[in-house]
This record gives sequence, C-alpha cells and structure tokens, in this order.
Amino acid sequence: MPSSFNIREFAVAGGLMSYGASLADSYRQAGFYAGRILKGERPADLPVVQPTKFELVLNLKTAKALGLTIPDKVMALADEVIE
Repeated sequence: MPSSFNIREFAVAGGLMSYGASLADSYRQAGFYAGRILKGERPADLPVVQPTKFELVLNLKTAKALGLTIPDKVMALADEVIE
C-alpha cells in the first residue's frame, strides 16, 4: 500500500516517500537552545522556533514494486531519491 511518512528513515526503510522537517536540523536547533540555557538565559524567555528545513525523500524501488511512476518534476524536487 502506498504510504507517505513525515520522517525520512521510513522511506529509507522501504516506504514510498517522506516529507517532513529535517530531524538533524531540529536537533541542531535544540542544541542551540541548550547552549543558551546553560549560559544563563531563562527558557521562558526563549522564542518558539518552527522548522525551516524540510526534506522530500522518494523511494523508487518501492514505487517500482507497487507499479507506480513518479513524475520527473516530482523527482527533481526531491532532496533524496533512493534507487
């Protein structure tokens, strides 16, 4: 069954595709927050930050197994294409 996920690891593990915030970028931002707190800033004073980097991962092996054709325009937009 074709499925879309929000975490790239699911597409790497065999899912059809994933589109969501970059976990590495989110972890990096959490590290910046931790550093600011360790330097003495109050957590309540820190701004709320939303993800800014999103990743589109397509798994062509799964698409082929399902008999689906991914348009070239969609593949051109992908950050990673698994063949």
